[in-house]
Amino acid sequence: MNWLKPFKKVVAAGVIGVSAVVTFAHAEELGYPEKEELKFGFIKLTDMAPIAIAYENGYFEDEGLYVTIEAQANWKVLLNGVIDGTLDGAHMLAGQPIAATMGFGTSAHIITPFSMDLNGNGITVSNDIWEQMKPNIPKMADGRPVHPIKADALKPVVEKYKADGKPFNMGMVFPVSTHNYELRYWLAAGGIHPGFYAPHKGDTSGQINADALLSVTPPPQMPATLEAGTIYGYCVGEPWNQQAVFKGIGVPVITDYEIWKDNPEKVFGITAEFAEKYPNTTIRLTRALIRAAKWLDENDNANRPAAVKILSQPNYVGADYEVIANSMTGTFEYEKGDKREVPDFNVFFRYNATYPYYSDAIWYLTQMRRWGQISDDKSDDWYKELAAKVYRPDIYTKAAKSLIAEGLMSASEFPDFASEDGYRAPQTHFIDNIVYDGTKPNDYINKFTIGLKAGDKL
Repeated sequence: MNWLKPFKKVVAAGVIGVSAVVTFAHAEELGYPEKEELKFGFIKLTDMAPIAIAYENGYFEDEGLYVTIEAQANWKVLLNGVIDGTLDGAHMLAGQPIAATMGFGTSAHIITPFSMDLNGNGITVSNDIWEQMKPNIPKMADGRPVHPIKADALKPVVEKYKADGKPFNMGMVFPVSTHNYELRYWLAAGGIHPGFYAPHKGDTSGQINADALLSVTPPPQMPATLEAGTIYGYCVGEPWNQQAVFKGIGVPVITDYEIWKDNPEKVFGITAEFAEKYPNTTIRLTRALIRAAKWLDENDNANRPAAVKILSQPNYVGADYEVIANSMTGTFEYEKGDKREVPDFNVFFRYNATYPYYSDAIWYLTQMRRWGQISDDKSDDWYKELAAKVYRPDIYTKAAKSLIAEGLMSASEFPDFASEDGYRAPQTHFIDNIVYDGTKPNDYINKFTIGLKAGDKL
């Protein structure tokens, strides 16, 4: 049977001893995968890397899983594929399982046992907007801009567009994407209102009272849309910020690492029904993804060049090696020639990146409430209960413990499962210096100058 493959490998190597017995024992304990042939979806972004590496390095096969990986046209198509069973699982925006389970946009119970990465996004503006921003940005001794660049530098530009009666259009990838919330966070921290949603009134534009008008653009189309002048800036994952630099059409002004240090990004999403019907398969695919994430970060990112070579293939991200490597290997280029060290631009494993923290889910929910996607006040318990329905550290913990027991990973590489409660310590590294404590979502929401607060309803 396929699930005996790790044991067979040891036997074939002629090493029939304690390690073989242990591997075989844990294979038995985990159980065979109830569904062996799987199809996973992804969007052409570098943060789909754990799926590609789990496939290319044979980690899925080690678990007796025979996986097909297919790029999807956009996030909506991808989500629908998971819901209708065309896809068994997918690289997802962290907000997608949360919103679907909540019933915003699409209604379906989606869960995640695995967080795919931290950081990885940027905000890019057109060359023309950049030139208008530059006089508002402090300079270092060598003439380069001081980073991080706040939206304060963009505010006079937006105000001029408004005074001239011109809409200031910006792109983000999906209404419940990290990119939407990061772009809104950055704009609002600089006094630029990104607009409200009012789903209870049938208004899902997100542009009510907006100074800057945000709309959806698929990630690979961002640079072309910017070049055409349809939008003046966008927030997207890599390699589409660096692509603007390489094409000479725009300037990334800030990374999400500078907006919120080590922020959670994508997740691996499956239906709750899939996890219930195929529990062994779910544990095994999570094991494979954990191993892939570790490989991507180990030895100070030593494997990243090999990963970039894989991702540059047309069946994965399909961008030039140099474009993907610009951020994946620990650097980031802002204005052309202004390349800076950003070793944590992409994080796949360190800092417990793969653990599905409830507090990560709750942050997304606070932003949904802040911008009106959640129309009414909710109790702190409501936030916590919804987070626990979607984020599944219990599945992750079982997968991780089995890897530790087999000697494939060490306990020191994971949270302390005996004491872990699913909530990160209060996080302080935000561009507006507002502290986020996931155990107190309503207190957090009420700290913002721009956005809905307790008692507010459009």
